[in-house]
Amino acid sequence: MLLKKLLLSMSLLFSLALPNAVAVELSADSPWPAIRKQRINELLPQAMKTAKVDAWLIVCRENNNDPLADHIGCENAGSTAAYLFYFDKKGFHSKAYSPSSEAKALAELAIHDEVISVPRSASTLEYATNFIKKQSFSSVAINMSDSNAQADGLSHTQYQKLSLLLGPNLEKRLVSSEEIVYQWLSIKLPAEVDILRKAAELTALWQLQAYKTVIPGKTTDSDLAKFLKAKMLKHGVKDAWAADQNPNVNSGPDRGHSHATDKIIMPGDVIQIDFGIRLFDRWVSDIQRFAYVLKSGETKAPDHIQKYWENGRDSGFAAFQAMKPGIKGIEVDAEQSVLMKKNQSEFVMWSTGHPVGYVAHDTGPNLGGARTATVRPAAHRKLKVGMVFAFDGFFSWRLDADNFKTISVEEMAVITKTGAEYLIPPQQELVLVGQ
Repeated sequence: MLLKKLLLSMSLLFSLALPNAVAVELSADSPWPAIRKQRINELLPQAMKTAKVDAWLIVCRENNNDPLADHIGCENAGSTAAYLFYFDKKGFHSKAYSPSSEAKALAELAIHDEVISVPRSASTLEYATNFIKKQSFSSVAINMSDSNAQADGLSHTQYQKLSLLLGPNLEKRLVSSEEIVYQWLSIKLPAEVDILRKAAELTALWQLQAYKTVIPGKTTDSDLAKFLKAKMLKHGVKDAWAADQNPNVNSGPDRGHSHATDKIIMPGDVIQIDFGIRLFDRWVSDIQRFAYVLKSGETKAPDHIQKYWENGRDSGFAAFQAMKPGIKGIEVDAEQSVLMKKNQSEFVMWSTGHPVGYVAHDTGPNLGGARTATVRPAAHRKLKVGMVFAFDGFFSWRLDADNFKTISVEEMAVITKTGAEYLIPPQQELVLVGQ
């Protein structure tokens, strides 16, 4: 009864919200500069405290920059620049050692407490390490990680130079910034969640519009992909992931992460669209919508297809209801897995969900591990308020000896103090093509 009430209320919300889901000021100036400053001032100190690190040194440069350059204001670095975030008795500080050619412009952004202009003939790293040597930091984090690419920006030659300047005693205090980056990037500000909500709205709306263009026996999967690419171009948004696999449109057997092909969409097909867009060149969505192509004389999907759809949709609800602060990612996956087993779904290799925000597979807890022999360490991480996830409701069935078809209706949700909140109303009914 509770699930029926939930479905009814969400179905009403879905029907009311989507027609007005295009109110996005895509031509407005990017809110990133203000949000970035707020993230540094409000979220970064807490992330460093949670990681139990005194200082964090990031080295930037031109052409092969650190993955986090945009997050700290060194995206325009020419020659080497050094950015230091640290605690002392007076509190939290940010200090940038910038080549003189970029120092004035950097200071005008008012991101950091202090910008030190370094002559182009001098070494910014030497300036930074001289300061570090005068402090009593018990640890200095640097961007080296074997598990998180966003925390692995320091090159080997930069590390060699840094180690030489610090000397063997201080070199021993260098630690990975992996935990800082995890704690910092995994949380999104309310203003960022609002932008992600707008991205999700457009992503879902355009997919539904794409389905309306299908002519069975003529339209191809790649035609739908081209329709969505045209929408992106018209509205000036970018791909959420690799352009040749976004969107992934598939009306045939499972292909995993792939490009859309020239397969012709036929009556009786179940169509998957996996699609994401990037707003303000920063925040990304990841949404999947499913449709069934009616055969001649049909007014609804066959009972078995309808049941498969409901199984997938309801499995997603089970995961959603499990999502709350303090719950581990693997526990969310387990809640869906119980329902999948009950419904006799074929095995699905994919995790229930993943963090989404700055990239499609962002930093944060992995909602997986309950169905697989190996478990990612991130699956044992706990969900926190402000984390945003893309997650799937799964059901898979066998088409023949070698092929499967999987419902993986994908939604986005943010973790709140009391549980989880959908960014947009979830898909409640299988889209029927040909009505």
